[in-house]
Amino acid sequence: MSEYHNPVLLHECMHGLNLQPNGKYVDVTFGGGGHSNQILSCLTTGKLLAFDRDTDALLNKPTNDKLTLVHQNYAQLHNWAEFYDFTPVDGLLGDLGVSSHQFDTATRGFSFRFDAELDMRMNTTAGKTAADIINNYSPEELKRVFKEYGEIQHYNRLVDLINQARLHTKINTTTQLTSIVMPMVFKPKQAQFFAQMFQALRIEVNNELDSLKQMLEASLKILKPGGRLVIMSYHSLEDRLVKNFMRTGNFAGDVHKDFFGNLLTPFEQITRKPIEPSDAEVKTNSRARSAKLRVAQKI
Repeated sequence: MSEYHNPVLLHECMHGLNLQPNGKYVDVTFGGGGHSNQILSCLTTGKLLAFDRDTDALLNKPTNDKLTLVHQNYAQLHNWAEFYDFTPVDGLLGDLGVSSHQFDTATRGFSFRFDAELDMRMNTTAGKTAADIINNYSPEELKRVFKEYGEIQHYNRLVDLINQARLHTKINTTTQLTSIVMPMVFKPKQAQFFAQMFQALRIEVNNELDSLKQMLEASLKILKPGGRLVIMSYHSLEDRLVKNFMRTGNFAGDVHKDFFGNLLTPFEQITRKPIEPSDAEVKTNSRARSAKLRVAQKI
């Protein structure tokens, strides 16, 4: 198994959670266990409920009776917190996106660096694959995916190339896909274009943005007043949702005020601007480069 990334902004995440030794905390993205293990090390009588839908992540579970690890999508956070009688909680941490392990495991199909099946499922036991989307979605559905989730400017041209190719053969591998779209790629921007294309497919495969919305809404239900919401995102689509939710309590960012003009929001923003990693951290952990950490406290 390939290595998991070093936990990004570890100290800043722990500070944001305002950890109490007897507190109850949730880590919705267990992954390699880096953040969870740090939380556990700060607890005496406290407890941690962690989530990950990737079966590989379960192999990283430490032997610790303070930890309950749930093999589920964090979209189901509220149901499982209720099931384990784990409410209310003092803090919730989310490190969004794909782990280095998932990117670097060629067979998972997350990266255009490897020739592999177009899978991209975070839970490899269920759901549609990227190949299913590429081969079976209508042109209009594909345009929606690449426009909304990849923010690709020339999405019509991209879908035309894919549609022409799949009339003759199934597109099953990462290399097939990148070769098909190569005629429209400006070489100096090749890596960026492929990254946007793969991001769009990955978000659609895993229903990432809807899952994020469900998790954030659930956090409001399970956090106690004064509880901390600590979320780290890696691209603008995620960060926009997190920012709007922490600021206004909704995803559109619509501001509502009371009769006296006071902002109606369920959160106090602890970080007015996102915390970003230092140059030193990026140098030792390249995955940290695009991280943005936001912290809010439930009112």
